[in-house]
Amino acid sequence: MSINFKELADKYQTPYYVYDFDYITNQYQELKTAFKARKSLIAYAVKANSNLSVIKHLASLGAGADCVSIGEVKRALKVGIAPYKIIFSGVGKIDSEIKEALELGILMINVESDAELQRVETIAKELDVVARISIRVNPNIDPKTHPYISTGLHENKFGVDIDTAKRMYIQCKNSDNLEPTGIHCHIGSQLTELQPIKESVQIIADLVRNLSALKIELSFIDVGGGLGIIYDDEKLIDTNEYAQAILETMFGLDITIVCEPGRFLVGNSGTFVTKVLYEKINGEKRFVIVDGAMNDLIRPALYNAYHKIEVLNDNKEFSDCNLVGPVCESGDFFAKNIELPQTQHNDLVAIYSAGAYCFTMASNYNTRGKVAEIAYENGEYRLIRKRETFEDIIALEEEFIK
Repeated sequence: MSINFKELADKYQTPYYVYDFDYITNQYQELKTAFKARKSLIAYAVKANSNLSVIKHLASLGAGADCVSIGEVKRALKVGIAPYKIIFSGVGKIDSEIKEALELGILMINVESDAELQRVETIAKELDVVARISIRVNPNIDPKTHPYISTGLHENKFGVDIDTAKRMYIQCKNSDNLEPTGIHCHIGSQLTELQPIKESVQIIADLVRNLSALKIELSFIDVGGGLGIIYDDEKLIDTNEYAQAILETMFGLDITIVCEPGRFLVGNSGTFVTKVLYEKINGEKRFVIVDGAMNDLIRPALYNAYHKIEVLNDNKEFSDCNLVGPVCESGDFFAKNIELPQTQHNDLVAIYSAGAYCFTMASNYNTRGKVAEIAYENGEYRLIRKRETFEDIIALEEEFIK
């Protein structure tokens, strides 16, 4: 990534996020090409990075959208993704979201429980429409990833077991207001081993064959997302091997594959840039304090996640330190016990692999405005989200002051 971080800091201040849109293009095309042997839809997982310009860029490449709230559905529609390319997932949809999704005519609602299916059927009947349904099946496969981002085990809150799924599909077939359209599984995020993916998709493909014997013909198999990226020294799944492993399970099935990448497409496109305020020593402990904080990038505090960090100066004197922010929490850190060079006021610090689950999880904690987002494409920069002001933060509150 040949981005001039200092130039951007001078123009847009710090902290900020910058995303390499050319990288996103390459990632999308790599995955789409891997599935060229079969009908496929790459449905971008909007939750990874929901900036409108990011979604629009992927839409221009042909992507659909995997959404987990009606807000994400509206974001996808706003930037031009066709309704027939949008899937509405999520374990806790409220009635108004289900109603609006049905009215918008999206491709399908991905149902995660029998109780949710009852609500969808009731609402579809009230609207006098037919709801296209996909059911998320939990294959009970260990994804070998962080427990907080594991989703395919029975101990997780997502999806239903095989027997429950069969009963739900039969209910759909016998309903005037439900149309069984797809099937879905997603065992977790940041996956770096292929075998659990292949095992889970095999279970789903076999279920599709069993359903076909019951005259329930599905049009889509959604194999989820979760392909890992390099944060540190991970060994990644080859995209061609990934596609081939999935295609092998589909033998004899005339069905469209849906894939829901998020982190894979945008994770390594992004860099969070913050600047050094000062250093301090507590006893023998060195702290490098920067103007970015956990409200801007929470992954290290939330998951103890690793991000590669680089101080953009020429100092060769390295020592152990904690890289921390100004927020009033002991958990406000980007890294602990990390070797960094000695820093000066206003030195820039780049935190890499920050394109996914970073800005999208930001908050206004401590009444801190959300930072600017910038796109880099074809050698040029453009602002894609303004830095929030104090007035932006209080806009929904001030009229109620008594």
